Amino acid sequence: MSLGSQIAWDDTVLPFQLDRSDIRGRVARLDGVLEQVLSQHDYPPEIEALVAEAALLTAMIGQTIKLRWKLSLQVRGDGPVRLIATDYYAPEAEGAPARIRAYASFDADRLQPGADPFGQIGKGYFAVLIDQGRDMVPYQGITPIAGGSLSACAETYFAQSEQLPTRFALAFGRSRLAGQGERWRAGGVMLQMMPEASPHAAGEGGTGDAGLLQADDILDGDEAESWTRANTLLDTVEEMELIGPSVEATQLLVRLFHEERPRVFDPQRVQFGCTCSEDRVRQSLSIYSAKDIAHMTTEEGIVTADCQFCGAHYELDPATLGFEAGKDGDDD
Repeated sequence: MSLGSQIAWDDTVLPFQLDRSDIRGRVARLDGVLEQVLSQHDYPPEIEALVAEAALLTAMIGQTIKLRWKLSLQVRGDGPVRLIATDYYAPEAEGAPARIRAYASFDADRLQPGADPFGQIGKGYFAVLIDQGRDMVPYQGITPIAGGSLSACAETYFAQSEQLPTRFALAFGRSRLAGQGERWRAGGVMLQMMPEASPHAAGEGGTGDAGLLQADDILDGDEAESWTRANTLLDTVEEMELIGPSVEATQLLVRLFHEERPRVFDPQRVQFGCTCSEDRVRQSLSIYSAKDIAHMTTEEGIVTADCQFCGAHYELDPATLGFEAGKDGDDD
């Protein structure tokens, strides 16, 4: 494999379809974008692993949904890991890259080094939020934390909220290429069947944790057979095949699904991107009174704000902030 082809598949999501069955999918490779996401913070290894998994899921799910603006994943728990938040911004123009950002909030004193990262989320929920922009009603779907991984939570979300059988096979971690320093890489395959009609009756419980729906609860007949066959093939994938870079995305599809007649579509590039700005900070503070702004003002006479996603630091004049900015306070 040439260096050029390796670079071509880094930070991309490749859509595909298995023509033998009604199954669509995505192959994702994150390299530089994941390194940039994680380099914004000095996370412990357990937090890095969760953020890497969430970013990879976000890239795959975001590309699956026809977005005009933003898809977000939020994981909230009562354990040491309080919050994992990711955003996927749809391309602004034909051929432009999608943008991803992510961050985590955690209690360092309660974090258990070396313990299972997912287990440190505790009880909570996994949420998918879709914002299609101004004058559009946002969508939010929530499922409980369950299943042993964030990818299992995502599978449960699609089965429970969308009744779409979905499967993820993911790999992520630090790796070192010849002549280069150690850096993060991640890769994965997403399968999703689009059933013509679900046999599951509304209101019935599923076979998953706490009665949640799973793929087997949704499918039957030929669809169930096709789904089982595709998942059996995906079970043979190796971690290094997912992460690469020795195996191109198209080669991986042929290795795994050649009998299913895979067909690929145009790949989508992804990059790290944050939408924070001074104007957005000012807008977020516009709901506060002058008294509120005074409580936020430092001894140096400024209001500061830091972006949790990219680390950008803003210093603002308190007299220009809040809904009372510009008033002289002398009105009777």
